[in-house]
Amino acid sequence: MSHPSILIADDEELIRRVLADTLREAGFTVETVATGDDAWRQLQTGAFALAFVDIRMPRLNGLDLLQYVQDAKLSTPVIIMTGQTTLTNAVEAIKRGAFDYLPKPFDLDEVRTLTARALEARILVADADQPLPAVHGRGEQIIGHSAAMQTIYKTIGRVAQSDATVLIQGESGTGKELIAKVIHHYSPRWRGPFVGINCSAIPLDLLESEFFGHERGAFTGAVERRIGKFEQAAGGTLFLDEIADMPLALQAKLLRVLQEREFTRIGGREVIKTDVRIIAATNVELGAAVQKHQFREDLYFRLRVVPITLPPLRQRREDIPELIAYLIEKINRDMKTLVTGVSTEAQALLVRHPWPGNVRELENILVRAAVLAPGRMLTTADLSLPPTTPQFPENFAELSLEETVRRKLKVFFHQSTTMPLADLHTLIISQVEKPLIELTLEHTGGNQLKASELLGINRNTLRKKVTALKISTKKGGGI
Repeated sequence: MSHPSILIADDEELIRRVLADTLREAGFTVETVATGDDAWRQLQTGAFALAFVDIRMPRLNGLDLLQYVQDAKLSTPVIIMTGQTTLTNAVEAIKRGAFDYLPKPFDLDEVRTLTARALEARILVADADQPLPAVHGRGEQIIGHSAAMQTIYKTIGRVAQSDATVLIQGESGTGKELIAKVIHHYSPRWRGPFVGINCSAIPLDLLESEFFGHERGAFTGAVERRIGKFEQAAGGTLFLDEIADMPLALQAKLLRVLQEREFTRIGGREVIKTDVRIIAATNVELGAAVQKHQFREDLYFRLRVVPITLPPLRQRREDIPELIAYLIEKINRDMKTLVTGVSTEAQALLVRHPWPGNVRELENILVRAAVLAPGRMLTTADLSLPPTTPQFPENFAELSLEETVRRKLKVFFHQSTTMPLADLHTLIISQVEKPLIELTLEHTGGNQLKASELLGINRNTLRKKVTALKISTKKGGGI
């Protein structure tokens, strides 16, 4: 198809116009409609290679339209658009067969990239999409509209309905078990049990029995048969928390069970077939543990079929105000408190805090404040946050460049309270610009022409900056 046709369905005229102009400039033929009913009529013609569909439209909404497309086995990929970027919307869209999920406001470059990917996928796998089951009941609540959380929502939607093993990694308090429960809830195993086991909380000599169970008399103290977690989770999901703390000997036995899908109770002879979906979680980087021979490499790859990495709260600060509102509502319900919110100053303080304990720490701080505060509006005095000196974590490589600069500036301001600040913009820019140019020249072996191309500035400008910043330009030897 030399000029593929694309359908845009959205009840907002501005959205339709901006999208249409963007796609037409890229060489596509575009049709626009304002309702779900009109979109369904257009899609049934089979004339469109791709459709952008808003999730909320008059009469027929985007999710129902997706279901129609799936039931009719239409091959047109559908990209769902929405300003309500919730977990439920994202997972529902992916589970009902959406090619992707596009939160509003969106970047037009992202629209172009998604369009190219969708059209390529349609050509390569024209009949790959299959109808997906509807979601049953209500899931656990995950809060966050940040880009990192949107990516996780999409992954949950794609992996939930399969039996693929999932490895969730993230710092303590980021919500790993909550993610595991949500995956279970949205999976075909939702009617089965969700059974969790903390590999670090059970004595080593009892851990194998916890996993596989034992027969009466199997060892001293085994006065009756015990059913292990694998049997308890039959037909459902087994969540292995803190998997990195599992002893190596038990890792070998777990690997065999995952490979053979069968096990035997301790002291027993009966071979028991296992039908569970495995989700593992850890707060350490398992790849590093493998390199240190603290975790089996073969088990690592068996668990890491679908990896999900949860960002620490300090890397998604934009979600903190929403988390505060959600947690206060939860605390009022659970603790019978009457908190109405937090002051502007208190919220700003909470957003700035480094949160080494992540969401769990945030909830504990709010619980304490809600219970002890004299008023209904929480203030900075009610929060009792531990004092923190701005500093880098031990592994600051996990921080974005923006966050690294922000933290360094905090240190700068903290240390500059006794001296006057003047021409701050020039001072800070020069301190950032010098190492940038030095490292670029080092990367190019001192070649200023290549360095200027990498930096996106002309060679004369680079020479002036090198002179002004007193940068060495020796070739071959670095800076």
